This record gives sequence, C-alpha cells and structure tokens, in this order.
Amino acid sequence: MFSLPELLAIVMVAAVVVALMAGYPVALTLAGVSLAFAVFGHAIGAMNFSIIGALPQRIFGVMTNDVLLAIPMFIFMGVMLERSRIAEDLLERMGRLFGTLRGGLGYSVVLVGALLAASTGMVGATTVTIGLIMLPAMLRHGYDPRLAAGTVAASATLAQIIPPSTVLVLLGDQLNNSYQAAQLSTGSFAPNVISVSDLFAGAILPGLLLVGLYLVYLIAMAVLRPASCPALPATDVPPATGLFEALLAPVLLIAAVLGSILFGIATPTEAASVGAVGAILLAWRKAALAPLLKPVVEKTTQITAMIFLILIGATLFSLVFRALGGDAMVERALSELPGGVSGAVLVVMVAMFLLGFVMDAFEIIFVVVPIVAPALLKMPGVDPVWLGIMMAVNLQTSYMHPPLGPTLFFLRGVAPPEITTRHIYVGIIPFVVIQLFALVVLWFVPGLATALPHFFYR
Repeated sequence: MFSLPELLAIVMVAAVVVALMAGYPVALTLAGVSLAFAVFGHAIGAMNFSIIGALPQRIFGVMTNDVLLAIPMFIFMGVMLERSRIAEDLLERMGRLFGTLRGGLGYSVVLVGALLAASTGMVGATTVTIGLIMLPAMLRHGYDPRLAAGTVAASATLAQIIPPSTVLVLLGDQLNNSYQAAQLSTGSFAPNVISVSDLFAGAILPGLLLVGLYLVYLIAMAVLRPASCPALPATDVPPATGLFEALLAPVLLIAAVLGSILFGIATPTEAASVGAVGAILLAWRKAALAPLLKPVVEKTTQITAMIFLILIGATLFSLVFRALGGDAMVERALSELPGGVSGAVLVVMVAMFLLGFVMDAFEIIFVVVPIVAPALLKMPGVDPVWLGIMMAVNLQTSYMHPPLGPTLFFLRGVAPPEITTRHIYVGIIPFVVIQLFALVVLWFVPGLATALPHFFYR
C-alpha cells in the first residue's frame, strides 16, 4: 500500500501529464502544478513547505552549470548553419550524385541528414531544410509520398542521437546528477561521474547503426517496390560538381567539434564555442554575415530561454516529488518488478516510449529521468552510458512517432499540398519499427554504446 505522501506524488505526476495533454505550456505546468501540490501537501501534513527554500540554490546551480553552457552555443551553431544555406548546397549536390540510382534521392536524404545532425544537432532546422528542398524533388520524380515523407522525417530526427545533440547534453547532465545521487545513497562519498563526452562517444556507433538501417530499408524498397522510389533519368541529373567543396564545410566542423571532445582536447562547452565560431566563419564565406547575425541571435535566445525555463520548472517538480517520498516509492516499485534488473529497465523503456505519445524529449528528460534513473543506477550491472544511450534512442523515437511527434509537425508545416498528414503518419511507421529494432540490438549488444567511451576515456 502507498502512504498518503506517495499517493499525492502519484496524483501530481498524473496532473502534470493531463495538463500537458490539454496544451498548457510545459514550464508553467511543471512549476504551477508542483507549487500547488506543495501547498496542499503542507496543509494536510504530507510534506513540509520549507523544503521549497532549497529552490533558489538549485536554480543558481542550473544557471551556473558549466555543462549547460554548451546549449546556447550548439543552438547558435545549428541556427547559423541553417540560415547560411550550407545545407541546401549539400542536399542539391548529393542528390545529383545518387540521383541516377533507384532510391538515390532517399539515400541522399539519409546521408545529408546524418551530416547535418553531426554538424548542427537541430531537429527542427534539419526537418525544415530537407523538407523544403527534397520533398518537392522526390514527388516530382515519382516517389511514393509516404516513403518520401517518412524518409525526410526519420533522417531529420537523427539530430537527436548523433552528437553534438542538445538532447545528449541535457540527458548527460540529468544522468550525471542521478548517477552521483545513486552512489551517495549507497555510501560512496567519492562518486564517479558520467560526462556529456561519454554520451557523445557512446552515441556514435548507435547513430551510425540507425543510418545503416535506414539505408538498408530504402535499398529493400528499391528492390521490392521499385515504383515507389524510381531512378532519375540521366538527362535530369546535372553533374555533381562542387560536391567536395560542399562536403568540406560540415566535415571540417564535425572534425573540429567532435574530434576535440573525443580526444580530450576540449570539453563539450569549449568545443561548442569552437563550433559557434566555425559556423560564423562558414556563414561569412557563404553570405553577408551582418543580415544573418541578428535573426540567428534572436532564434538562439528564444530556444535557449525555452529550454532553461522548462529546466527550472522541472527542478521545482523534482524537489516536490522527492519531498513527497516519490523517489523512494519508484525505487521500491522498480526493485519489486518480476525479472529483476532487466524487468525494471524494460518497464522504464516501455514507459518512456508510451510517454513519447504525449510528451516531447525535453519534458521526458526533465520529468521522467530524474525520477527513474537513480533507482535504475543503484541496480547491479546497469552501465550509466548504456542506459543513457538506450534512453536517447528511445527519446529519438518519441520525436518521430504519431500522433504528437514534433518532427511530424515540422514536416507538415513545409510539406507540399500533395503530401497529407496521413502520408506522413503512415510513412514514418517503418522507421519507428527500425528504431525499436535498434533498441533491441542495443539491449543485446551493449558494447555498441560502451565500446567507444571505454576506448577514449577508460
């Protein structure tokens, strides 16, 4: 049986989910519901309201967190690359290179999506850019609208898992807090840490696995249903001139950012500043920098403010949830599940997948991960990097599966009239299945997530 405070914690989580489904702003929902339950809990003797006095110090810790300083710089880098039309040049030239192959435009979308993911980390920008350029071309050359829409949406969502990813930065910070809390609770007062660099290294092979699986699916479609992805007539495909020049910019940026992190030359925050400066130089080479700078800074400020406001609301939610004994309740519930550690991890993965229908990745990271991760990381044999990458791939799936995947809404906003919402929803289903298959592979082959972190940092 649950105690009164624990019942209140359960009702608070349910109230947050209901309010989010009703469309209320995430940050205000988290903070408002938590504050209301804190007042009510104090009034009925379920918790002491004085614990809210710890909130200012926690907010100060969030705002001065060195890891989170990477967020605005990675966002700036992604927005600058989007506005400077570097992605457009890459898409056009890659399309020319593969166009004469059956399914060639699809291969181009996946490969460019992976390159943009590794150089921008921005799902929305990648979706809009690829959707505006490639969807009309694919439809014009006879591609099945469902296959075209699904390929674009899935490829854009690679920015969730391929570093440098904003999701990985935030997930790494939350997992590190949970990992240290788990160790402290077991009496270890010199806890190990899990860094964003660990997650970046751990995400590379799973990200490449997804790219490979996407390409295998498109090849299968080209063989089994050739009418769905025809080759372009040779007369319609100009020579792929300038491909090396178009590839050079994102590849150099990837090498500068990821290389400096993986080889220990720079921290993720320092590498993010390198990426921001690199994006400015590339934009300066492509276009007049002055017209770009103001809208890029404004967009970066908006996205950064949104993320940090959600994080502050989630901090209050976490504080009240723990004051009501919710963390102990979750730990007890997970430890009592059949199947032991495997059963607990499986239940959490399924819950995160289902929550993806009604919550986006940021909400799940800030609300769910601090609740379940400390309990899971106390269990024997749970590697924090493996758990983080499993969560990241799962969160990527939440960005693309119907009905509320944000990528689908981004794509709906730029898709030609011939592509309906039904085309988008049906087209993305095979890629969601691929994502789930990748999770199964990671479950049975955890070395895909842990090999590179151990190679670089252990």
